[in-house]
Amino acid sequence: MYVYVIKNKKTDKIYIGQSDDLKRRLERHNGHLKNKPTSYTSKNKGEWQLIYKEEYNTRGQAMKREKQLKSYQGRQYIKRITMGR
Repeated sequence: MYVYVIKNKKTDKIYIGQSDDLKRRLERHNGHLKNKPTSYTSKNKGEWQLIYKEEYNTRGQAMKREKQLKSYQGRQYIKRITMGR
């Protein structure tokens, strides 16, 4: 299981999520595979690029970390570690 952060090259928006198949999930975000038209990454057109990932043994661990990264402090952490990308 992975927790990941992707960034839209066009808008600089970020998205935080978790998946067991990171390659396939990124293809979905970029529209190479079918995705919901109402999803956040579908509405924000542009190329999404992986900028950060962490690996976990269980979905529960990944979901807990995803929630932490979506908090204010988690977003500040992401900004610090991804500066310059």
